[in-house]
Amino acid sequence: MTVPDDILQALAALATPTLANALDDVAFEGVMLGLMQVVPGTRCAGRAVTVREIGGRRGDFRSEDFQVGQIIDAAGPGDLLVIDNGGQCISTFGGLATLAAKTKGIGGLVADGGVRDREEMVEHQFPVFARHMTPLTGRTRLAVTGINEPISCGGVRVRPGDAIVADGSGVVCIPAEHAAKVAELAGQYAKDDAQAAAELARGLSFREAMAKFRRI
Repeated sequence: MTVPDDILQALAALATPTLANALDDVAFEGVMLGLMQVVPGTRCAGRAVTVREIGGRRGDFRSEDFQVGQIIDAAGPGDLLVIDNGGQCISTFGGLATLAAKTKGIGGLVADGGVRDREEMVEHQFPVFARHMTPLTGRTRLAVTGINEPISCGGVRVRPGDAIVADGSGVVCIPAEHAAKVAELAGQYAKDDAQAAAELARGLSFREAMAKFRRI
C-alpha cells in the first residue's frame, strides 16, 4: 500500500506537531525520537524508501557492502530515504551522496544513525535529519542488509511507501493506511490553530484559547 499523491500533498503542507496530534487520534506512535534537523530551515515530505544496515568496527565489512549507490538507485524523485543503522555514530551518508541524491530529485534523508559533511549538506540545501553528526566513514564499518523492507527508525515502524514528514520540530511517520484520516484530522487542527492565533491577536487569553481549541 502506498499514499496517493493528493493525500501526500496535503500532509506535506502540515507541520509535524499538527500531524503528531492527528497520529494520537489514530493510535499510532509515529514521532521518531532523537533525530535532529541537520540543515536549518529545511523540511521534506514523501514516501519512504527504507534501508536497513548493520555496523561494526573498521574492517568488519567489505567496502562494497556499504552500498550507498544502491540506496540512491532505489529511490525516485520525491522519495525520502529512511535508514536504520541502529542509532550508531557511524556515517551512512555524506556530502557527495547528498549531491547525487539531490541531483536525482530525492526529497530528503532520515537516518537513525550518523551522517557527515554538514557544510556540503547546507550548501546543497538538502533536507537531512539524523541522530548523529560524525566524521567517521561507514566504509568497512557498515553493511546494507535490506532495502525496501520494514524497519525501525527513531523507535517507529516504517514500511516502504509510508508517508514521512520532517521539519524543525522533528520527524513523523504516517502509515499508508492511516494517511487519509491523518491528513483530514490534521487539516482541521491547522485551521483551529489559525483561528486561535487570530483570536489571541484580538485579545483572547491563552487560557481561554486552550479551553476553546482542544488540540492547540
